Amino acid sequence: MSEFNKPLVTHIYTADPSAHVFDGKIYIYGSHDLENEGLDDGKGDHFKMMDYHVLSLDDIGAPCVDHGEALHVKDVPWASGRMWAPDAAFKNGKYYFYFPAQDKNGIFRIGAAVGDKPMGPFKAEPNYIEGSYSIDPAVLTDDDNKTYMYCGGLWGGQLEKWRTGEFIRGDETKTAGYDGPQGDEPAMCPWVAELNDDMVSFKTKPQEVKILDENGEFLKASDTDRRFFEAPCVHKFGGKYYLSYSTGDTHFIQYAESDNPLGPFTYKGKVLEPVIGWTNHHYITEYKGKWYLFYHDSSMSDGVTHLRCIKYTELNIAPDGTITTVNAYEG
Repeated sequence: MSEFNKPLVTHIYTADPSAHVFDGKIYIYGSHDLENEGLDDGKGDHFKMMDYHVLSLDDIGAPCVDHGEALHVKDVPWASGRMWAPDAAFKNGKYYFYFPAQDKNGIFRIGAAVGDKPMGPFKAEPNYIEGSYSIDPAVLTDDDNKTYMYCGGLWGGQLEKWRTGEFIRGDETKTAGYDGPQGDEPAMCPWVAELNDDMVSFKTKPQEVKILDENGEFLKASDTDRRFFEAPCVHKFGGKYYLSYSTGDTHFIQYAESDNPLGPFTYKGKVLEPVIGWTNHHYITEYKGKWYLFYHDSSMSDGVTHLRCIKYTELNIAPDGTITTVNAYEG
């Protein structure tokens, strides 16, 4: 269909979408890329994101509305910058906005902000969520009304720096200061924590979400086409949980299946082939009985990696949960 695989908006650069249905509309929460002269050093220094805009669609194929600035780093007391990939949720009659940012010490934490409307504006909590770290929060409220946050990203996302339970800066002369697993070691995985009913604090400590191969073994660090890198997203289908994620430097979106929101998850297949640009970030959501894949690429800036645009397309999910791989530039 003609409305698919086109930039949602062209007046600003947008990235890292999450998409939710509130009040019958689709609201898209994403990053806002700003033009700059920064060089790609492997640590994300060329991503200059300072605020968030909320977009919405009245229906599939409808014009996309930009509701303007919903939150700016200057209004987050604990944050120093890098307002990267966010997510949102609705509970208790309020809308909750979750975002990563670096604190005053340059360490990524997850913040929460609260609003009365899905498009914001959102008021940030005075401090980040205690016990949080790394990037790319994704939130799932289950059928039993429990809410879980998934999170994590390698290299610039600092996930590997928390292997001891404390932040270790490591050897900054390496690519992005990477101190994670190598070769046949088990690959790093995202973490998950249950949120309290207040939706701005953890009920449980973050724990690793295990991602296993078809033989029940951890995916290996060397299995770069399938192992987790960043951008966790969880959707529920047919009573099962599906964790999808980016493989980062190999540019795929992959997915794994579990009977439990805490995992372990077993690798199942590929959601999205590589797109134009270095990063690949997505969200899977249901609307009016159909499923849709939101993603970004750098087509609007001719492939410049840090200037991206959010797009979406229909996603084919079989009755057994199998996802048909999407190539954004075919069909």
